[in-house]
Amino acid sequence: MSIESLIENYGLLAIFLGAAFEGETAAFLGGVISHRGLLPYWSASLAATAGSFAGDQLWFFAGRYAARWRLVQRLMEKPALARVTELLEKYPTGFILAFRFLVGLRTISPVVIGTTRIPTGKFVVLNAVAALVWGQLFTALGYLFGHGIEQILGHLSLHRHLLIAIAAAAVVAAAALAFRKMRPSAGHS
Repeated sequence: MSIESLIENYGLLAIFLGAAFEGETAAFLGGVISHRGLLPYWSASLAATAGSFAGDQLWFFAGRYAARWRLVQRLMEKPALARVTELLEKYPTGFILAFRFLVGLRTISPVVIGTTRIPTGKFVVLNAVAALVWGQLFTALGYLFGHGIEQILGHLSLHRHLLIAIAAAAVVAAAALAFRKMRPSAGHS
């Protein structure tokens, strides 16, 4: 089975699962793949949106109903907990809409939100809105990146196109982590 066949058959599932558990890279690659014509753009962006929504709902419910689980307790021990709690107390609605865009806060945030008194219905609605914006944004960025690479380097093989996209996503992720390490910690604000 060729990589093209794998993507055509399992690409949407991979984008969904990747967006649920990893995030931006999966949505970005979904955009690159849709630019190549292997998946429809709207299908890729909706898979990213649905995966992001489902993953964050899962973490929210873990915080709400499984706070004693070891995995949840480990997440609650992360240094980012103080920052998440501070932002959530100051800006509950804004934070729920924005956490998935904040480096280092994506996984812990819905867990922490689940441990609060924020109503489940409110989280579901805000999570859906934020996931829709996030899914469309990162899929569109991948699509535009795919177009830009093609304009600069010409039509590449799918393997090379994906390798360049993965390398670009890795560079962006490394830069975001470096930026996060350079910022003063939340306790020193």
